[in-house]
Amino acid sequence: MKIEETPLKDAYIVTPKVFSDDRGYFFECFNEVTTKHSVLNDYKWVQENESKSSEGVLRGLHFQKGDFAQAKLVRVIVGEVFDVAVDLRKDSPTFGKWHAEILSDSNKKQFLIPRGFAHGFVVISESAIFSYKCDNVYSPENDSGIIYNDTVLNIDWPVIKVTFQLSEKDKNLESFNKAYKF
Repeated sequence: MKIEETPLKDAYIVTPKVFSDDRGYFFECFNEVTTKHSVLNDYKWVQENESKSSEGVLRGLHFQKGDFAQAKLVRVIVGEVFDVAVDLRKDSPTFGKWHAEILSDSNKKQFLIPRGFAHGFVVISESAIFSYKCDNVYSPENDSGIIYNDTVLNIDWPVIKVTFQLSEKDKNLESFNKAYKF
């Protein structure tokens, strides 16, 4: 397993070793023993979620506030997404910065996003199945987010052939300047 730093402090890309042959492939998504001395073992994963979305579905930028903040280890099982993390930690040298990665069923990359970050993605393939581990349980009362097209963050979302599809909740998220900070 290869673990690489991103431009955001404490956020990493994890690329597993994939074993492929004419029958298909196999890889370990996570192994507590083999990653014993890596950043992956700084977390105790307590919840795993999966979603399926069609092309153009944009989810985010989401986070949980306060004691319910969540670190996430995200990956794509089927399809391809443009995945974004935003550092909301006021004391971080990368506060207010964002980083994006293409996560897909072909590259098998995982994005490790620590607590204190907002997270979102847009599906850039026909559909995608997205999976993520969390180190804290979901709390509806502490659910929050930042509008995807915030002018301060100025995220360079990809141009795709369909219009972005957002939930009503995501259409009404706050701006970066008004959002909760860690």
